Amino acid sequence: MSFTLFDAEEQAIEQARLLRDRLASAAPECCEDVDALVEAFKRSYREQQRLVRVSDRLQGQLAAATQEAERRRREAETAFQQLKEAQEVLVRAEKLASLGALVAGVAHEINTPVGIAVSCASHLSDATGKLKTRVEGGGLGRTDFQRYLTTAIDTTALILANCERAARLIHSFKQVAVDRASSERRRFGLSAYIQETLVSLQPNLRMGNHSVTVECPDDLEMDGFPGVLSQILTNLVMNSLTHAYDDGQSGRLSITITQPDADTVLLVYTDDGKGIPPDHLSHIFEPFFTTRRGEGGSGLGLHIVHNLAVGPLRGGIAVESGVGQGTSFTLTFPRHTPETDGAEAAG
Repeated sequence: MSFTLFDAEEQAIEQARLLRDRLASAAPECCEDVDALVEAFKRSYREQQRLVRVSDRLQGQLAAATQEAERRRREAETAFQQLKEAQEVLVRAEKLASLGALVAGVAHEINTPVGIAVSCASHLSDATGKLKTRVEGGGLGRTDFQRYLTTAIDTTALILANCERAARLIHSFKQVAVDRASSERRRFGLSAYIQETLVSLQPNLRMGNHSVTVECPDDLEMDGFPGVLSQILTNLVMNSLTHAYDDGQSGRLSITITQPDADTVLLVYTDDGKGIPPDHLSHIFEPFFTTRRGEGGSGLGLHIVHNLAVGPLRGGIAVESGVGQGTSFTLTFPRHTPETDGAEAAG
């Protein structure tokens, strides 16, 4: 036996009809009032039916809207995950590009001392060949021998000096490259490491005739992730070279290190470039925000800097700038980086 929503109402109407039939013979004067009541009840009954139909329709629409909202939520979550993965890929690509620039920069730096050493070795080889010819011909004089000794002393000194310079460059490159690639924790002198990092940037700095001054205590020793600092400094310098100066304009960059207390390091990086407009200042750490889209700006450099500063470095970064007044980044971080897992350190 099945029941509908309005069984009770329909039964009430039927009972009212039977009552009205009985009253028609017993009390006809009441029939008109009963008819009015029945008609009013019928109107209410019809209105209830209409409202139920509207409610059913709205519930169907709500269910459909809920399903559509759920579908779109899943699509949004999928799109967000894909965007996050794509962003991580782009960030890794940006870091690899930075490492590639490091390799190219150091290779360019090494080319000069190696080239000088090769030229000196070639000159010494020629002088030695001429000396051998004179000895074999029996025509070697005291003056010739003295001239050869002078040449040998001068060229070997140049060869040694340039080979030592190349060796220092290779050592710096090797250490910085390993730090960038592995993100291993170790103890290091901050002043020397900043200089090693700047070696890779010399070709870019010389191209625009830019200068960098560094003020850092020589005895400041760190315990943390040097590759993170190298990446941050590289991105800050390249950001200045890309955005702060017009073509042909030279600039002055500075890196100043102080210690507010024994366990805290304050690094202030400053350029004297064109500055950042106020409406851009609050967006510079956002991913893909750049004013040089298609002109060498990826919009990831400062985003990486911010992530490294607040992530593996366990510090913070702030920026101050004004149009025509240059830009200053203040990086605060602990001298001994708190322990963290390798994945986070890799950034």
